[in-house]
Amino acid sequence: MSNITLEQLTQWRREFHQYPEIGWSEFLTTAKIVEELRRLNLDVKVGPQVINPEYAFGRQQKVVDKGLAVARKHKVDENLLAEMQELTGCVAIFDSGKAGPTIALRFDIDCVGVTESTDETHRPKNDSFSSCHPGEMHACGHDGHIAIGLAVAHWLVANKESLSGKVKLLFQPAEEGVRGARAMAESGIVDDVDYFLGAHLGFIANSGEIVINPTHFLCTTKLDFRFKGAPSHAGAEPELGRNALAGACHATTQMLGISRHGKGMSRINVGVLNAGEGRNVTPSYAQMQIEVRGENEEINRFMSENAIRMAEGSAHSFQLEMESEVMGEAVDLTNDQELIDTLASVVGQHAELTAVATRPFGGSEDATILAKRVQRHGGKSLYFVVGADRTAGHHQANFDFDEKQMLTAYQLYTGCLVSLM
Repeated sequence: MSNITLEQLTQWRREFHQYPEIGWSEFLTTAKIVEELRRLNLDVKVGPQVINPEYAFGRQQKVVDKGLAVARKHKVDENLLAEMQELTGCVAIFDSGKAGPTIALRFDIDCVGVTESTDETHRPKNDSFSSCHPGEMHACGHDGHIAIGLAVAHWLVANKESLSGKVKLLFQPAEEGVRGARAMAESGIVDDVDYFLGAHLGFIANSGEIVINPTHFLCTTKLDFRFKGAPSHAGAEPELGRNALAGACHATTQMLGISRHGKGMSRINVGVLNAGEGRNVTPSYAQMQIEVRGENEEINRFMSENAIRMAEGSAHSFQLEMESEVMGEAVDLTNDQELIDTLASVVGQHAELTAVATRPFGGSEDATILAKRVQRHGGKSLYFVVGADRTAGHHQANFDFDEKQMLTAYQLYTGCLVSLM
């Protein structure tokens, strides 16, 4: 057995908490993970081996360059950076050497674009492990997820002789904005997986509660629309301009009026609209950032297709050029009964835990893309929630969580691995 302790989990979590990195810039984070995993002599794959760049939604070169600069400031090995080929995330493969199932566990590694609280009552501030990166914070628990993944890696190596089969530990970038899972899935890394497990700390459950079968994972598509018109003097020659702001505003009102779907829940939000160069200039450029959500893929597709059609129609009406780009996506998920039963059995071995049979997730998680890809290739998947008391809601500046629940999650993952392997 591995001697992983809560103290070790806490040490890892707090180290990653100090150096948060937003999606597609997690080079320092990835390097730290890779170095720890390779010390265990695991086969660790990075770069295009685990990330298909064609599906790296919302990946901006300036963000990548910033992350590389941070990594070089911290003296990350240049050979490792070259191996990554400007792509973050990694997958460690444990092979017992004996025939058995192939299992994938997924841990997200990015942070949120939030400035961390400096209030003295905030534990990271009080205990000197606050974010060192202004405007970036582990405000969703992904630092804890990384620590749990590293702990499982140590356990696998320590218990190799008693296990059969393979385990792939997926350290996935860019979960925020649901941008990274599709790129990892499209690398093919989970296509041979028999069982997939993913989890989240906190969110819809408190310490001691384990939501075994959360439901209502919402499909979502994040879209950017860019409108290009022509500038002109708004007083002297307004007829020569093509107003991109007007086109974007027209698209906004049309989108917010999309009919809701009769077969289930649907959502749309226009979160950002930027346009214009000056008070007396016909706006020649506008950008919209929107998202749609749906209870299932059919409803989500209905919403996204309508939004795209309305953007294109508005562009045509105002004689604008228009381009759209998918910036992120997640799908719905139905957990497989075999894994629900497996987890329920493991939870039942811990008297201090309460099994919550089901509870609505009510949000979007791109682990669903990996989970569903496994299912479509004949495997089985489960995403569950490990309750953890929070000081504030996820993505808030004073967010912190009950660190003891990292040990709970570690015990549940390893318990499931014992059952399956």
